[in-house]
Amino acid sequence: MTFQSLCPTDLITVLMTLGDDAPHVALLRHDQNTPTFEESHHSLQKRLCHWAETLTHCPIGHMEQLYTFSSFPMQGQTPHIHITYLALSSNHPRSCHGSLYHHFPWEDRRSESGNQNLARFITKIEQWASGHEERQSRIAPAFGLYELPWDDTRVLERYELLWESGLVPRSIPADDVTDGDSRRLLATALSRLRARIRYSPAVFELLPQAFTLLQLQQAMETVSGRLMHKPNFRRLVLHQKLVEETGTYDRSTVGRPARLYHFRPAAMASCYLEAAFLPLETPTS
Repeated sequence: MTFQSLCPTDLITVLMTLGDDAPHVALLRHDQNTPTFEESHHSLQKRLCHWAETLTHCPIGHMEQLYTFSSFPMQGQTPHIHITYLALSSNHPRSCHGSLYHHFPWEDRRSESGNQNLARFITKIEQWASGHEERQSRIAPAFGLYELPWDDTRVLERYELLWESGLVPRSIPADDVTDGDSRRLLATALSRLRARIRYSPAVFELLPQAFTLLQLQQAMETVSGRLMHKPNFRRLVLHQKLVEETGTYDRSTVGRPARLYHFRPAAMASCYLEAAFLPLETPTS
């Protein structure tokens, strides 16, 4: 008897892009019912990347393995093993599972309404933790309570606490990919991406090849869910020589044309944004 007959295994790609002022996501599942991979690539990841690009018509700039988990489609059935990957693209697929901030509204803190939304969840989670020392010790670092700082990378911890307290469901609507555990997968993907943009050039994989400094800042804000201080952000990017001018301008907007930049591949080794304590908050955020 083969391993596959004992425990079915599939591959799930979380394809993340930027659109409509929020990170957008498409969940792609490759299982035994999906056409086989092209044999020209030797590694599983490269074959999966090529398959995802062909399926979505979106060039993938970066792909990495997220984690492996098991699920039970129905009680008494054999568990399924899911091997998941995170992929980044600057193109938006025709079909996707929507905005991540639609599924995780408490993670977007760029506006007053977003902070008010978070405050409502905090009120409810504090009520759930009231009188339970162990629960209070868990929600404090996750939600930045009791004078602890907010950590934008703790997306998974916040989701798991909200699910445990009964405030959010496990699955997003119309989940036909993960057997009902999609929200945990998406929380893991957003946590990974928020961590990655601090120490790697991952954010550039979500942008067109040429971009303005404002577009770069907005991309960082969109992923982190926090506003950044514009002068400080530009000073940081230019000081670390992460980008260089293309010699062209963006004339698509009204007013003075903005300079266009592109990422410097030579800056790969020095792209450690965590030293700047990103996100750089505005005084009012």
